[in-house]
Amino acid sequence: MQTQIDRQIVLDTETTGINKYGPHYYSHKIIEIGAIEIIDRKLTDRCFHTYLKPNRPVEISAFKIHGISDEFLFDKPTFSNISSDFINFIKGSELIIHNANFDVGFINYELKLMKNNLQNIIEICTVTDTLKLARKIFPGKRNNLDALSERYGVNIEKRTMHGALLDAEILSNHLNMEDQ
Repeated sequence: MQTQIDRQIVLDTETTGINKYGPHYYSHKIIEIGAIEIIDRKLTDRCFHTYLKPNRPVEISAFKIHGISDEFLFDKPTFSNISSDFINFIKGSELIIHNANFDVGFINYELKLMKNNLQNIIEICTVTDTLKLARKIFPGKRNNLDALSERYGVNIEKRTMHGALLDAEILSNHLNMEDQ
């Protein structure tokens, strides 16, 4: 008898900014993806991490959050260059994302811009939003990663700015803390 593997991917993105007047992702691009694999509730050594050339400037407000500059991104691949590898990495998993609407919106927008057959990652994955879960557990309180880290005793000293892989690691540490 074969048991089904419980595969989860903790995922985060960083972007060029957000649109204030329509869908948050419209006209903006992903510039970093960080994804960490968990199998049967244990971290594996597998991760997917890349920086991306957005072919548009990073807004100053976004730069102040993540510190990723246009100059740094100049020679990086585009989303379309890495999309197959990324899709293959997340396919069939449960994506665990803090504020999933943000990241899923950007990923789906990138897929639509490519005019790919896949238009929505929910066609290949399930998504769990840890922000929604945190709001149920701690209603009326701050529930960003910093606040949750303080509540759960997760060390985030090395986090001076947002980073997709670093934030995915922090979130995966939260999941690990809940198992103990």
